[in-house]
Amino acid sequence: MAALAHGGMGRRIAYYRRLRRMTQQQLADAACVALGTVRKVERGERGVSDATLEVIAEALGVEPAQLRADREPAHTRVHAALPALSAAIATYDIPDDGPLRPLHELRRAIAQAVEWRLAAQYTRLAAGLPDLLAQLARAFHRSPETEKPDLAALMVTAYRCADAIAYKFGARDLSARLIELMRWVVREADDPVLSAAVAYVRTETFLAARAHTAGLRTLEQAIDAAPRPRAAEEIAARGALHMRAAVIAGRARDASSAVLHLGEARRLADRVDEDIYRGTAFGPDSVRIHEVSVAVSLGDEHVGRALEVAGEWEPPADLPAERRSGFYIELARAQLWSGRADDAFESLKAARHIAPQHTREHPWVREDAATLRRLKRADSEALTNFAEWCAAI
Repeated sequence: MAALAHGGMGRRIAYYRRLRRMTQQQLADAACVALGTVRKVERGERGVSDATLEVIAEALGVEPAQLRADREPAHTRVHAALPALSAAIATYDIPDDGPLRPLHELRRAIAQAVEWRLAAQYTRLAAGLPDLLAQLARAFHRSPETEKPDLAALMVTAYRCADAIAYKFGARDLSARLIELMRWVVREADDPVLSAAVAYVRTETFLAARAHTAGLRTLEQAIDAAPRPRAAEEIAARGALHMRAAVIAGRARDASSAVLHLGEARRLADRVDEDIYRGTAFGPDSVRIHEVSVAVSLGDEHVGRALEVAGEWEPPADLPAERRSGFYIELARAQLWSGRADDAFESLKAARHIAPQHTREHPWVREDAATLRRLKRADSEALTNFAEWCAAI
């Protein structure tokens, strides 16, 4: 029988292996398959036959269907708005006729959109963005040359807001199109710091494709091209790229590169007093959150570091809600792998409290909630309610 599609299956196998606290060698021995097979499957480099899937599932103590099928997210108003977003960017170069809004009004509208994005208020964002994107395209193509750099910068920011919706709600093709539009229009802005922010966002395409090595190479090229870190915004731009490089190196299981980039991010964070925002938040607190993310990405013996960070620190309330909720989602996974089911559930509830829409759409939340519900029978009603809320059951 033909090998099964392996896009998400390798991630699920690695997830359950770590949940069982097994090494790749131990899984290979228990399933009577080659160690190289386990490694390639987890990295998504090869498919899995029905026979191999069955022995791996048996070794992990789960049903093959749990490794084979992804949970579908619940349909929401944000999902319903995705076609309108797609239509709005289809005419980026030939916008429809209509009134032109003054530049100061467009700035105010974009500032509101950024506020909603950072607060993970995706429903509000999705409702207003299609019309705003059309207005920006119209203004960009009809305004005098002297205003084009400012309008280009606003378009980059607007596309970034739209991409936050597309990527987090699973519309990966739409996300890739938006990123390409960011790369196109940022050239008109003539802003190296903004270009660095676009390079940061571009990594989503590599994460979605699990092309981690290529993504790391692209980020390192962006670091080389970034402005020298003198002013605060330049420090933040370069530091954010190092943070992202550490995460994608972790996904590639390249521990040495992850440690190197995380160290550079810490060094740059020491030069700013607090987290600042220029396309993405950067500073000492954001670096700590990324340290947890890197530890979870590397897995196995690195997971303990995520628990150490969380044991001595928690993200302050002035950080973007999207980033704070992500911290607790990552922490929950580390706690679950470490046998701390109660703590994992508390972390998931904390993420929900901070950013409900972000938490509900996160695939790890659905997966971990379903696992917690199977592992625990005490307080099963609360777990069931949570799992139903995030479409894990």
